[in-house]
Amino acid sequence: MSREQDFKIEIEYCTQCNWMIRASWVTQEILNSFENNIQEISLIPSAGGIFEIRINEEVVWSLKSNRKFPEPKEIKQIVRDRVDPKRSLGHGDRH
Repeated sequence: MSREQDFKIEIEYCTQCNWMIRASWVTQEILNSFENNIQEISLIPSAGGIFEIRINEEVVWSLKSNRKFPEPKEIKQIVRDRVDPKRSLGHGDRH
């Protein structure tokens, strides 16, 4: 499938905090909604309490900055705004 731009998403998570399941769940949420818009999604085991989501190396969610984990609606809006801004997310959208 041809894409206008290839989007690579990384989810870096702390293994010491046992956040692998949460990172896997975020991956599933993204793939369920945007599988045709992204080229790659990677899980990156790390340490030190990190939980970050990056799109093409830009941090779009940080547990440290936001002081909470993203909700499904927030994840989908963030990804949509970067990979397909004109796309509607249905009744749960903020518009």
